[in-house]
Amino acid sequence: MVSEELLLQVKNLSIEFQSAGHSIAGTKAVTFDIQVNETLAIVGESGSGKSITALSLLGLLPSPPARLVSGEAIFEERNIYSLTEQQLASLRGNKIAMIFQEPMTSLNPLKKCGEQIIEAIMLHQKISRKLAIQKTIALFEEVQLPEPNVLISKYPHEISGGQKQRVMIAMAISCNPRLLIADEPTTALDVSVQRTILQLLKKLQSKYKMSILFITHDLGLVQHIADRLIVMQQGVIVEEGNVSTIFRSPVHPYTKALLACKPNIERRMKYLPQVSLDVGNDSTSLFTPEFINTSAYQTRLNDIAATQTILELSEIHSWFPVKRNLVGKTTAWFKALNDISIQVKSGETLGILGESGCGKTTLGKALVGLVPIQKGSIYYCGKHLDQMSKAEKKIYTKDVQIIFQDPYSSLNPRMTIGAAIQEPMNVYKMYSKKERKVKVIELLEKVGLSAMHFDRYPHEFSGGQRQRICIARALAVNPKLIICDESVSALDVSVQAQVLNLLVALRDEFKLTYIFISHDIAVVKHISDRIAVMKDGNIVEYNDAESLYHDPKNNYTQELIRDSVFA
Repeated sequence: MVSEELLLQVKNLSIEFQSAGHSIAGTKAVTFDIQVNETLAIVGESGSGKSITALSLLGLLPSPPARLVSGEAIFEERNIYSLTEQQLASLRGNKIAMIFQEPMTSLNPLKKCGEQIIEAIMLHQKISRKLAIQKTIALFEEVQLPEPNVLISKYPHEISGGQKQRVMIAMAISCNPRLLIADEPTTALDVSVQRTILQLLKKLQSKYKMSILFITHDLGLVQHIADRLIVMQQGVIVEEGNVSTIFRSPVHPYTKALLACKPNIERRMKYLPQVSLDVGNDSTSLFTPEFINTSAYQTRLNDIAATQTILELSEIHSWFPVKRNLVGKTTAWFKALNDISIQVKSGETLGILGESGCGKTTLGKALVGLVPIQKGSIYYCGKHLDQMSKAEKKIYTKDVQIIFQDPYSSLNPRMTIGAAIQEPMNVYKMYSKKERKVKVIELLEKVGLSAMHFDRYPHEFSGGQRQRICIARALAVNPKLIICDESVSALDVSVQAQVLNLLVALRDEFKLTYIFISHDIAVVKHISDRIAVMKDGNIVEYNDAESLYHDPKNNYTQELIRDSVFA
């Protein structure tokens, strides 16, 4: 139950950043408060100022370039922005704790998970190491980590993403903070893991009577955890109020746009509504999606069924050694792919759906030769890959391209994007040097960028723009089939809508075939004609997208659909 007592008051917070002699506004006159035992959510896209606001409360913004222009944050009758570094250090992790977006980069990779929490407890609570170890194990049990006595001695890379996030939560609550800041704590997690993390936060809040400042770009999550909601755009609060009221009748056009651009899991749309960069007062024209009726969808399925099978997988197995004996012989295997058989028709989008560790990314990498196949056959346009000549194999590697999940790590930071897109053309000796540049500019414009971006480097672009660059690079060699491996999972919902719309438009224009890999059933259902559901290296269900969603046969598929309704 939310208390009437105020815990935090932020008044007229304005922060700016100095860059190349110019001042860039991070937040502008942001004002809000948080009550005791309340959950306040701040929602907005990347660059909206939500994380800047949260980081400022712990003095974690680098100064320079960050500069406090005006404002105050009153916490326990003290203005946080007037505290010394020593006073801030005693506040961090003790009275105000934070869960960061990416636990792998937040945890020290050189220290065991338990040791990092033991250190924090001993620092703030001044207790013995023995008691700190006991408390750490108790915390691991409380956040529902398996085998706490074992996990306390594991390094971050030895546990899953969901487990790492639970370690971060355990660290955050270790000193019973009054305010917990959760900055995108479930981004890119599977929907089932996402659900359990949110439920865990609510349970811990109830037990410890702490307030939560929950930061996210996904409005869908907010209704399951927050009491009140703030919507930020370009450093300004554009709407605030009770969560149920805002979801039922949003007022500001930007809030309406954020709610509208998520895939509608019940009704099929060709294109998703997109958020305008400068949403005006009348945004009704933005929200008239084209719904696809059952008849049109069935016609598309029939047309696809009549086309050539472009790719066929027969009894594919891909195993990885996990244990060897003293002489180096493998004694245990991890079965990443176990007897996978599917067909992909020319022009269709086949969705591969499943949680982390199910084998879906391994499948995508196996198709482009990035992981080995121990057993089974791959046929491209009716011909077995192992029976292809060198020239035929080269055609296959050109025709089948892949777009990875993280566009930043997919691009060479020392190579301009023009050179990066042109590189595959050089490999396959396509076009003359002059023609290649013209082709690259055409591709940049095709994916919504321009010729002026040709000589820029990856770090100069946003996440959504970098994903567009990777799409352009995949298109550079005129492929027939593109594998999209979690290519929108870490993007803001509005940017996700833009990229999904782009993929659909390019598919129709260039007659492309997609294998679309994701853990998000709403996204997979939106773009796919048929869906294969994977679990533990196996395909457990395989059907057209509408039948699979409305009449799932497998228990695991039913669980995924239930979790998608939660998200």
